[in-house]
Amino acid sequence: MKPIWPDTDSRYVDRFIWGLGTRNATTTKVYRCILSGFQRFVMQRECAGSLDQQTISAWLHERATQWPTHIVFHRARLVDRFLDFLVSEGSVASNPLRVLRIEYGQRTTTPVVRALLSSSPETALDALRLPQRFGSFLGPLMRDHVTLMRAMGYRYETQANRFVYFDRYLQRNPGLEGQPLAVLLRDWHATRPTPENAWMCQELGRDLARALRRSEPMIVVPKPDPRLRQQLEQQRRGPYIYTEQEVQRLLETARQYPSPCAPLRPMSLYTMLVLAYCTGLRLGEIVGLNLGDVHLDVGEIEIRETKFFKSRTLPVSNSVAVVLREYVNARRRAGAPQQTESGLFWHQQRAGRYSYVMTEKLLTRVLRLSGVKPDRGGLGPRIHDLRHTFVANRMLGWYREGINPQARLPYLATYLGHRDINSTLIYLTITQELLQQAGARFRAFGVHSLHVDEGVDDETD
Repeated sequence: MKPIWPDTDSRYVDRFIWGLGTRNATTTKVYRCILSGFQRFVMQRECAGSLDQQTISAWLHERATQWPTHIVFHRARLVDRFLDFLVSEGSVASNPLRVLRIEYGQRTTTPVVRALLSSSPETALDALRLPQRFGSFLGPLMRDHVTLMRAMGYRYETQANRFVYFDRYLQRNPGLEGQPLAVLLRDWHATRPTPENAWMCQELGRDLARALRRSEPMIVVPKPDPRLRQQLEQQRRGPYIYTEQEVQRLLETARQYPSPCAPLRPMSLYTMLVLAYCTGLRLGEIVGLNLGDVHLDVGEIEIRETKFFKSRTLPVSNSVAVVLREYVNARRRAGAPQQTESGLFWHQQRAGRYSYVMTEKLLTRVLRLSGVKPDRGGLGPRIHDLRHTFVANRMLGWYREGINPQARLPYLATYLGHRDINSTLIYLTITQELLQQAGARFRAFGVHSLHVDEGVDDETD
């Protein structure tokens, strides 16, 4: 027989907190206090068997008189997870917060809690409801076009997202039904008249014209405006090429990263930076590595199904292989799972591996601690700039070795996982040292030609 919730000895609370794997004693104490208080509130209302939206709303309003709003949001998320746990245990029939999230199309708890705390919860909840996907008068056309392009082998994610945003705009403005495409795009652009939105409208118009041509072949796909693209390129922040001294500071900072509750984390961050700098991997590729993708016996790593549907096997230098071997050994000593499908960069939380968002936050923190990036704001170098640095260093190495870089660019494109050489050319950042190497090579070629010309001129004179 299952224990009844709420229980007087807080067994469910203790089991839930233990499953979270919190390592801070203060956090455990605070969580137990919050959830025990929630249990007492439910017991006082005698509604455990029929936990509903009214009970949750009453608890939120009662807590809002005691806690600041941002604390209410944070602790409501904890209660939401606790109720999901109780549902999985079969102790409650449903989680009202989860029901509301699903009903109103919300991925997180905070918007739902904000609506429940408002003066008119029903109106606020209705405002959260997302429009039906592809429910506008152009919705079927856009949906069929996305299906066709994906059937042809394209991922079509960016274009599909543009269609979804435009479809929601059309549903919120039913008076636009039947208007010409140019008028629809003009009105959508007027909602946010920025160069970025103008570019989005332009690309959306081209995609819609392609979709319409299937039934109306006379429709012309508009040409892109090169001036708009040039304006966006000028506003875009240029890549940053790290110096060797800066990379050394990054690596030293990663090794000394303060992490008393996760002793393997400093070495994990150090190894991630080594891979980004020495192999040019994208951050998503680093996060996606499994233990079985590292082949230390042959000095290779396997990158599976990343951007452009590409998989590739990359040889790594001996120094990188040494770093990977040290990390794999430390990972094993830390008690990480040894299955080939387990995440290479492992931590003790339930997921068992670092997410993309958490990895980006941690590595950005390393940039700030090292002094390479300012303490606040989005200015300064990015993690992705290590990929640009890898390309610049590879080009510089070829110049120093007397190799023609142009002949090697197809190999570099394959190593980086690009579709073609054009994608690789974006990463060719001209540094002062590259200019000097290119200039020296040109002088070595040009001086001989000049001497030949001068000899001809002298004989003529």
